[in-house]
Amino acid sequence: MAADQLSSADPADWPVAPGWAALVDAFFTGPAGQKLLGFLAARLDAEATIFPPQPLRALELTPPEEVRVVILGQDPYHGRGQAEGLAFSVAPGVALPPSLRNIFKELERDLGTPWPTFPSPGGSLVKWARKGVLLLNTCLTVEEAQPASHAGKGWEVLTDAVIRQVAEGDHPVVFMLWGAHAQSKRALIDTKRHLILASNHPSPLSALRPPVPFIGNGHFSQAREWRDRHGKPGA
Repeated sequence: MAADQLSSADPADWPVAPGWAALVDAFFTGPAGQKLLGFLAARLDAEATIFPPQPLRALELTPPEEVRVVILGQDPYHGRGQAEGLAFSVAPGVALPPSLRNIFKELERDLGTPWPTFPSPGGSLVKWARKGVLLLNTCLTVEEAQPASHAGKGWEVLTDAVIRQVAEGDHPVVFMLWGAHAQSKRALIDTKRHLILASNHPSPLSALRPPVPFIGNGHFSQAREWRDRHGKPGA
């Protein structure tokens, strides 16, 4: 099995930071988690190609106590070699998907940050994850060429619990909710303690459309200013 694919339905093969362990263990031993694992095992037995190889990588690279920003995606990229377990991020050397190109375009427009050098580091956002940006998809696996193929199979129970844990933590966090799907999670977040930044999705289908175009939303500068006031400067 290729290195870019899921090879096991055993969560013991998917490491997470210690601060997430209790939540993750409770999920996988509960009914929703058991049903999800059964589904994944059946799809692997049927020789389905599933991405990414490490579904919980966001929870491995960004411990809960270090989360300063949450960016919510929907499900992983469904092309070979793209998904690396972080929302919107692609593996090093992979051409930038349109949504990620728009994210870099807005980052440059808003903060003057130059685009990353391609192909290295290219579109990998691992550096963001290690600096406290939780790049969380609401569904954590997908089958090749079948977007949203694992939606509604149980991952959302886990990722909703992750959002709640962050929202109930002891420090304020910026939640970037891009698109209707991400904005549907607003009810999980205490808006009195945290900053919610909402706009259209960075997809070319919606990035320039009303009501709140992604291009020009100013979220990166707003997040930086808010973080400077409420936490680690520049985080």
